[in-house]
Amino acid sequence: MAQEKAAGIDISKESLDVALRCGASARFANNAKGWPQLVEWLRREGVSRVVMEATGGYESACRRYLQKAQLQVAVVDPKRVRHFARSAGRLAKNDPIDAQLIAWFAEIFDNLTGKPHDEAREKLEALVSGRQALLEIQERIGNWAEHDRPKLLQKAHQALLKVLTSHIEKVDEAIAAQIDSSPELAARAEIISSVPGLSDVSTAGLVAFLPELGQVDRQAAAALVGVAPFDDDSGQHRGRRFIKGGRRKLRNLLYMPIVGAATRHNPVLKACYQRLVAKGKPPKVALMACLRKLIGILNAMVAQNKPWDLSKHATA
Repeated sequence: MAQEKAAGIDISKESLDVALRCGASARFANNAKGWPQLVEWLRREGVSRVVMEATGGYESACRRYLQKAQLQVAVVDPKRVRHFARSAGRLAKNDPIDAQLIAWFAEIFDNLTGKPHDEAREKLEALVSGRQALLEIQERIGNWAEHDRPKLLQKAHQALLKVLTSHIEKVDEAIAAQIDSSPELAARAEIISSVPGLSDVSTAGLVAFLPELGQVDRQAAAALVGVAPFDDDSGQHRGRRFIKGGRRKLRNLLYMPIVGAATRHNPVLKACYQRLVAKGKPPKVALMACLRKLIGILNAMVAQNKPWDLSKHATA
């Protein structure tokens, strides 16, 4: 069976550089005028699979357009591509070279997949990401306000905090409405929210950032979140296991909820945490183990379409 032809796209705010590994290349505008031209070029070149790097949002509209055009699209971590480039001895860097390198990366790793395409979930993801950004700004201003400042600055800080609080409340309402607008998202949220210790924000984050939940095995789900420990062994050496990669936004969002769940609110996770600490595990290591356990439980719950069951999960 012939391998599907893949193209790499290097994305910036203004332009799209697209290339095959050993072939044609082109540049298009990253806007509604350039996207149809890109699709036409890809079809003319016989491309059915496209790989692009995550660029903080500049890739989103183009990705959606390509997916609507029935092209397979995967968005990958730029670090993976740069590590691949270094291992291949490719040190030069510009947009056309990067596009060709991404195409080569796509050929080598031909099992790359992106998050399942779902406009309702993608809108939810944007809302949850935006809420996190607003909270970061709120925390920063709150830290400034703690110090002795001139009255003018104190008033400015308080005014900004008031405005931010109002907008965060509005975003919370929009998140709840977005979940309710989709029967599939609402069903997943209902299952996830049945877990003791998970707030509405945690539930929304899991629905938004982890659409693969229930569709992969528990190890893969843990790896997607970034709480799966990786071996560091060689010969007789047995190194410490470390978690790496994963979806940092989701992991950060779940950190405080897992602290509360593992120390107070969730009997299963609390027992797991206490057992690990009693064995001498550092608290943060025990918390990550609890988060890994939680992801495994959630993965099974969503796969089986069943809510939290203490009698079942106490022995999980």
